[in-house]
Amino acid sequence: MTSFRHLLRALHARNYRLFVAGQSISLIGTWMQQVAMSWLVYRLTGSAMLLGLVGFASQIPTIFISPLAGVLADRWDRRRLLIATQTLAMLQAAVLAVVVMTGVVQIWQIVLLSFVLGVVNAVDIPVRQSFVVQMVELREDLGNAIALNSSMVNGARLIGPSIAGMLVAAVGEGVCFLLNAISYLAVIVALAAMRIPPVSPRQGPKRRIHHELIEGFGYAFRFRPIRSILLLIALISLLGMPYAVLVPVFARDILHGGAHTFGFLMAAAGSGALIGTLYLASRTSARGLCRVIVMAAAIFSLGIMLFALSTRFVFSFLALVLAGFGAMTMVASCNTMLQTILDEDKRGRVMSLFTISFIGIAPFGSLGAGFMAHTIGPSATVFAGGAGCLCGAILFALELPQIQAAVAPLYAGMDGLPESEGHS
Repeated sequence: MTSFRHLLRALHARNYRLFVAGQSISLIGTWMQQVAMSWLVYRLTGSAMLLGLVGFASQIPTIFISPLAGVLADRWDRRRLLIATQTLAMLQAAVLAVVVMTGVVQIWQIVLLSFVLGVVNAVDIPVRQSFVVQMVELREDLGNAIALNSSMVNGARLIGPSIAGMLVAAVGEGVCFLLNAISYLAVIVALAAMRIPPVSPRQGPKRRIHHELIEGFGYAFRFRPIRSILLLIALISLLGMPYAVLVPVFARDILHGGAHTFGFLMAAAGSGALIGTLYLASRTSARGLCRVIVMAAAIFSLGIMLFALSTRFVFSFLALVLAGFGAMTMVASCNTMLQTILDEDKRGRVMSLFTISFIGIAPFGSLGAGFMAHTIGPSATVFAGGAGCLCGAILFALELPQIQAAVAPLYAGMDGLPESEGHS
């Protein structure tokens, strides 16, 4: 029982409990929409290239808008910003449900609505990432809160795709979009019920946005640990993460299944990711995270390479469990390490760069994966991406001594983190 309480220690904070309750419901709807969207596009068009285009439209706004969102997160009330973004996302899902359920849906509408959601998410994600620190009462619980947040995402990723696969097969994609719109109410109510203490304003006059953007970029890329983490995440997002865009192709054309097969494959990645985040939540400190990042990146790379080679459902399922474990363990470890070492007055801007690396780079990978799958086939495309990610993990491992030396003094001076735990 003591170990279980330790695993959930961030839930001692009332605001974080509210966030978990609301977000858990909303995320199930989000994953249902994502699976239903991919299947809808492939059902309507049968085109891997259009799958890539829809993925591109939903993610490309991040690279342009997230830096500005990071400045806003450092200036404005983060909770109010999140209520606004969640409300807009709810409206997007409702419009999508209407056009699908009335039978008037066309591919240009899907691309446009995906772009709209991409704009909303480009603001929401860096604000939400930087808001986590305001919801937990103890700084040493920050890593646990980030891991539990990832656990929520992947618990929903385990449930949502399975439900979506069954609903799509039974009643069509529109119901999934409608349920997602309704699910946003849970997180909006939770955010409204929070009691957030005011944040001390930054000293000195506010400067122009472009000055603050330049300062944030300079801070991130002058410090080797932050720079190395952002570059690794960007590489994984460009070469590895686009495998998810091609899963409908594998489900139908290689494994000869249907919507339920697609749902189970997405749930496989979610189950692996959930295992990874529970492992991270059980950790007591940030000690050893650099080595965890290397290990997780290598596991993810091998997982998608095995998935690319598989022609049997069971092997594909197990390969995606590995890939899901590696991907989420790596991303959550990178997130935790960044949140632990960065300066508070630059948190929003650095997390916007993290968002760009993780999500903003991905559309180029999605578009490239769609084109390559059309040209050389989905299996060769995913295998090549996995090989590139493995090379990135090796390069990051070669930088470990310099990264460890740079973060050790920061860890040594933190409350709740003994000096002996400063080695990464």
